[in-house]
Amino acid sequence: MSSIMTNTAAMAALQTLRTINSDMETVQARVSSGYRVETAADNAAYWSIATTMRSDNQAMSTVKDALGLGAAKVDVAYTAMESSIEVVTEIKNKLVAAREPGVDKTKINKELTELKNQLQSIAESASFSGENWLNNEALTVAGTKSIVGGFNRDVNGLITITTLDIDVTSITLIGANNESLGIFTKDIDADLLNPDGTTGTAANYYLIDTGTTTGTPASGNAIALTATTSDAAVTEMVRVVDSILSQITDAASNLGAIQKRVSMQEDFVANLMDSIDSGIGRLVDADMNEESTRLKALQTQQQLGIQSLSIANTNSQNILSLFQN
Repeated sequence: MSSIMTNTAAMAALQTLRTINSDMETVQARVSSGYRVETAADNAAYWSIATTMRSDNQAMSTVKDALGLGAAKVDVAYTAMESSIEVVTEIKNKLVAAREPGVDKTKINKELTELKNQLQSIAESASFSGENWLNNEALTVAGTKSIVGGFNRDVNGLITITTLDIDVTSITLIGANNESLGIFTKDIDADLLNPDGTTGTAANYYLIDTGTTTGTPASGNAIALTATTSDAAVTEMVRVVDSILSQITDAASNLGAIQKRVSMQEDFVANLMDSIDSGIGRLVDADMNEESTRLKALQTQQQLGIQSLSIANTNSQNILSLFQN
């Protein structure tokens, strides 16, 4: 039946054209934004997951920065420790030279004094971002320092912050206000280092005197030479310095291991961030090849829909011709 009141063909063509235009708007939005899921209305589940993971990835970026800061602190401490090993080795060499008959021990002591000053300068300068792990100015042990190493979310959505812990107590070189806390400032009993295994009266020596009595001062003898220093005393000093060298070598080894661990964690965090970005992309990114192909198809359908609507609208004019003479 043909009617001039209700053009069902035009209504059907218009409805089809509206659907095509709506699909085109969706495709054009994906092409312009690059996202298949840009808002919660597009896909609530995927949008929620992507939003949470983006937030976590920003937290991981902060973790990466914290690791960089921690790595810098470790690097500074390790560099200072390496320099200290060289200076302590030189001190040991000077003491061994003092055992030679006829050597002027007072001149060697002047060199020792400058080398000890250099050690103190190294320890006091090993500071980064206001922290110095080698020079402890507190009256108590330095304890453990932590570097933020990870950001984790469990299956229940609860988060934890993981850390890399460093025992700073074992690498403290100078106890500025409590000399018993530093490798260079504490008393070391040379008698206990006697290779024949026999022990007698304690013979305590320390390498550096900070000049403070606030905490626990060293009570032994300073590693220093005078014209009357005996060969036995020099031998004891060599044993103590060798013990100090062994301790700071161990401390440097620990720092080296921490350096490696921090570096590995930095690489892991960087790779993890890339993986999270890739996973988010799989959920919400638009496939531009697919969307461009679909856009072309919809443009063709739109043209055909417009043509179909135009044909449907001419039906009323055709009815008018029936009433013409």
